[in-house]
Parts: sequence; C-alpha cells; structure tokens
Amino acid sequence: MLARAKAWAGGLKRDVVAIWHAARDPRTPWLPRLLALLVAAYALSPIDLIPDFVPVLGYLDDLVLVPLGLLLVIRLLPADVLADARRQAALTLARPRSRAAAVAIVLLWLAAAALALWWWLRP
Repeated sequence: MLARAKAWAGGLKRDVVAIWHAARDPRTPWLPRLLALLVAAYALSPIDLIPDFVPVLGYLDDLVLVPLGLLLVIRLLPADVLADARRQAALTLARPRSRAAAVAIVLLWLAAAALALWWWLRP
C-alpha cells in the first residue's frame, strides 16, 4: 500500500510540472491554460489555502484540491500537448532543483499579498 501511495504521489508531482509546461505551450487553449497556471502555481507554492499545521484540514487541500484541479486540467488539455508536456516534465524533474526558483515563488506571493492589502486598505 505504501508503494502505491508513493507511486501516486510521484505521478501527481510529474503531472503538476507537466501542466506547468502545458500552460506555456502555444497550442493550449486559453481556459485550460488559465486553469493549468492556477493549479500549478497553487501546487508548487509553499503557501497553502489552509495551513498544514491545522489538524486534518491542513492536508485536505493537498489531498483533494490539487488532484481534482489536475484531473480537470488534464481532461481539458489536447492529448498531443499533454504528451509533450509530460515528456518535458520528466526532463525537468531529472535536473537538479533551484533554490532561486523557490525564493522567486515566495517573493511573488508576498508581492501579491502586499498588493491585495494595499488595494483593500486604500481610501
């Protein structure tokens, strides 16, 4: 059972990276592109809708929202785009990871939060 869970998690990781690549493909229609960007950004972001330290609910988004978002995007993507994106994802995951990318994602989320706060508090 543990091996199946690990395989499932590995498939999710590959598909998150694949939809990120598919969102950047010019052959992807606008709706799947937008959904792919949203799902990939949420899945790859270190910031969750529900923080992980909240008992049970903290992991609910990781176990439900991300797989459902992936399923929707994968169903909307053209088959050839998805196949190419999965090949690109396999190559991406084979390369070393970048700490600079993680810092950039955190800075983007902080900038978005600051912009939202400024918009909310402006006179």
